[in-house]
Amino acid sequence: MEAVKKKGVLNLVSVGPGFEEMIIPRAIEALRESEVIVAYELYLRWIAAHIEGKEIHTPPLTQERERALLAIEQARAGRRVALISSGDIGIYAMAALAFDDMREDDTFEVNVIPGVTSANACASLLGSPLSHDFATLSLSNLLCPWSWIEQRASHIAQADLACVLYNVQSAGRQEGVYRILQLMLQHKAPHTLCGVVRNAYRPGQQVSIHRLDELPGLQFDMLTSIVIGNRFTQRKRDWIFTPRGYNDWSEESQAQAAAQLPAQAVWVFAGTSDGNALAAELAGQGRSVVVSTATDYGGQLARGDCPGVFVWSGRQGVEARRQALRDSQARVLVDATHPFAVQMSQQLMSLAQELGIPYLRYERPSEIAADDPDACTDMQEAAARAIAMGRRIFLATGSKDLATFLQASGAQERQWFTRVTADPDFLRRAMELGLPRAQLCAMQGPFSQAFNEALWRDWGIDCVVTKDSGEAGGYRAKVEAARALGIPLLTVRRPRLDYPQVTHDFAEVHARLAALAGA
Repeated sequence: MEAVKKKGVLNLVSVGPGFEEMIIPRAIEALRESEVIVAYELYLRWIAAHIEGKEIHTPPLTQERERALLAIEQARAGRRVALISSGDIGIYAMAALAFDDMREDDTFEVNVIPGVTSANACASLLGSPLSHDFATLSLSNLLCPWSWIEQRASHIAQADLACVLYNVQSAGRQEGVYRILQLMLQHKAPHTLCGVVRNAYRPGQQVSIHRLDELPGLQFDMLTSIVIGNRFTQRKRDWIFTPRGYNDWSEESQAQAAAQLPAQAVWVFAGTSDGNALAAELAGQGRSVVVSTATDYGGQLARGDCPGVFVWSGRQGVEARRQALRDSQARVLVDATHPFAVQMSQQLMSLAQELGIPYLRYERPSEIAADDPDACTDMQEAAARAIAMGRRIFLATGSKDLATFLQASGAQERQWFTRVTADPDFLRRAMELGLPRAQLCAMQGPFSQAFNEALWRDWGIDCVVTKDSGEAGGYRAKVEAARALGIPLLTVRRPRLDYPQVTHDFAEVHARLAALAGA
């Protein structure tokens, strides 16, 4: 009598991020029940106690399809097989390959056993950043065209979804992640809170929190995942979290907020002293004006500087700006943001074009000559020159670019001092980068020559780095103070953007507004 062929079993087993306590009991049970184990060799370290005495096959990392086919062949032969994957086997992993290679007439049993994926693991180390709608995006273009990856990234950013980036960087794919981050910055607020996690729940684990606009200055690898929040993501203590939506996410509250905006107003995007002064002057001439600032602190300053002006402030992303501009039927968009707020200006130009709103750039005049020998093209050049010139270096560049200086080659051999706006997030960022409290000055500028001289003299500063922030940013006072003390002052030139209309004085703004749609 012919023996009845034994029915095989294919267990698709998830073993989590690499920490045995995070492997679910059902996965351990499947490993113990299986005769054959098929896995990438690294994964065996996490499950060694559960697979003693079993037949083990370990095709290399690059042979994913070979692993799937081997496991299927063993199951077809009537054996109990466990095909192993880290994280969750159904997310960017082996389960899809196994299903792809199965036949309709296969009779072996299939069990898919879930696990803790990279998104869950990284989110848990950061707090609760994925508490509302979110997306995941793999940056590996081995199985997906790069054009598709960029398109999906753009849609995620436009929807202001929180997201997790997988397969961030590899030896042969260095620049892709920076392109994706720039796409994010085109639509998400630059201060969006993010997390970078390397080796989650494995030896060498590293976890850090950053603003979105800080990420392009970092280095990554294939062991790194990036978690990007949305405009509601907040920081508390050493954690970030995204509210679930019980309060300001409701359609009713959003409609109420939009209804408060004055109709057909001139929108001034400010956040600077001269931007606020321009908004106040426009309102003083009888125009309906909305002044928008990127932070609540900026909003507080605008309310004091611009009596009678509607202030729209806080962590607003591009979608919120689009909706507010459209719903309020904005008459003209005046971009009076800081000369170095490149992403914001690009976003505003794009929104104005999309919505058919006249756009006007107001930019404070530059204070440096074209041939100034102490001018630097960018922050990287300024960092290298400052390290070569000084030992006690004062940074008047703001909080955003601190990492460029403090992580530059030779930076550890220098002492760094800085002055930042008295915002808790800015202070926390400076301290996380290693600046001692005693070397931080938290005050709102601009500052006088006498104040700069006194501060730099007391701190023994021998080199100063600043931006071409113009007279409104206190640039001339810094130049004179450095000259009086006989110390070098390096100035970072402004980024160049192709503005459709740009002016450098208030009188011309008034003239342009009078000509733009009768504003």
